[in-house]
Amino acid sequence: MSTTSVLYDVPGPRAKRRVLIFSVLTGLALLAGLALVAMRLDDQNQFAAEKWAPLFDPTDAQFPLVWQRIGTALGATLTAAALAMVFSLVIGTLLAVTRVTAARWYRWAVVGLVELLRGIPVVVAIFFAARVLPTLGADMDPMWYLVIGLTLYNSVVIAEIVRAGINSLPRGQQEAAASLGLTRGQVLRMVLLPQAFRAMLPALISQLVVVLKDTSLGFIISYEELVRVAGQIKEVLGNPIQTYLLIAIIFIVLNYALSRLAVYTERRLSQGKKTARTKDGRAATLPATTGTGAVGS
Repeated sequence: MSTTSVLYDVPGPRAKRRVLIFSVLTGLALLAGLALVAMRLDDQNQFAAEKWAPLFDPTDAQFPLVWQRIGTALGATLTAAALAMVFSLVIGTLLAVTRVTAARWYRWAVVGLVELLRGIPVVVAIFFAARVLPTLGADMDPMWYLVIGLTLYNSVVIAEIVRAGINSLPRGQQEAAASLGLTRGQVLRMVLLPQAFRAMLPALISQLVVVLKDTSLGFIISYEELVRVAGQIKEVLGNPIQTYLLIAIIFIVLNYALSRLAVYTERRLSQGKKTARTKDGRAATLPATTGTGAVGS
């Protein structure tokens, strides 16, 4: 008996026919909706060449200027995202370790800080950093206000992800490492954290994708990132649909590349783990084989 037949009944000819009919009708409905949208856009002259050429036609006179602005904004977006990712990972890991190892008498302070920052919307954290820090004498480039706001929010989320990864590991590993004479810090650094990061890698990468997308909130503090520059370009060219479509494509490509990097990293880590196990297995069997040969001789 196949696995699928155990999970659900195999559809008969009539059920397959109904599924096919519904699939065709759904496809036709989607095509009709797309055709209606295309007709409305055509009525509004959204397919005119002058709306697309400055973004996609290198022969257009405005193409170099537009892409120079987009390239500068893309660099600003990636810079802010990279800094926020690094700071969030470092601070989040430190918060997770502190929460795991904290004594009872001050653990409430760490938990309270994490819960407080988790409850604040990221846009509020960015706006708070941009408005409060200058009044305290911290007058910085707008990029740093964006990085601080993103770090405040995402570091506590990453802290919870790392803590969940540590708590998911068997308790016997901590006890075995302690029995070898390792200190608590060495157990975390050498045994628990590497496994926690490997186990929670998909969740960590998902949060890093969120960091990259949240850089678009920099427009509220006048930071020249992709979304703000796109707003300036569409005001000049009068093509908001085409401009924001291009920005959406750029974000999709960046996030897809980050996701593929996560898949590649996870595979490399898995292959390294399997290779290490294979080498350990061979090393363990070699002495037994040698001893058997000596007895036979």
